[in-house]
Amino acid sequence: LCETLETATNWSNVAALKTAVTEALTATLAESGTQALVLCHISHVYPPGASLYFTVVAAQRGDAAEQWRKAKTAASEAMVRNGATITHHHAVGADHRPWMTEEVGDLGVAVLRAVKATLDPAGILNPGKLIP
Repeated sequence: LCETLETATNWSNVAALKTAVTEALTATLAESGTQALVLCHISHVYPPGASLYFTVVAAQRGDAAEQWRKAKTAASEAMVRNGATITHHHAVGADHRPWMTEEVGDLGVAVLRAVKATLDPAGILNPGKLIP
């Protein structure tokens, strides 16, 4: 299993976030019966902070997609708990939909619903993909 994920945070939070996400990934993959190699590098820098890009390598155990879903969920929860964005420049999509409200707030979700209702009143464009 080889996957990647990304997040971004303020400089003061980089070290704590890296530790939290790494621990979430290694613990969850250990539960599936495998050790994980979790690598991380800073992929983008900005005055207020940086993007952390994680690469995860582990042995596949059982259903690889389910194994990764559990690990990615644990990592995503660690990001949200530690004040980071759920993703970096790839935006929030179907994988990150459960954390959309934390990402943009109740008002942001309401705005997205209003835009969708106005531009797609029949609800045919990507139903259920982004807005919780």
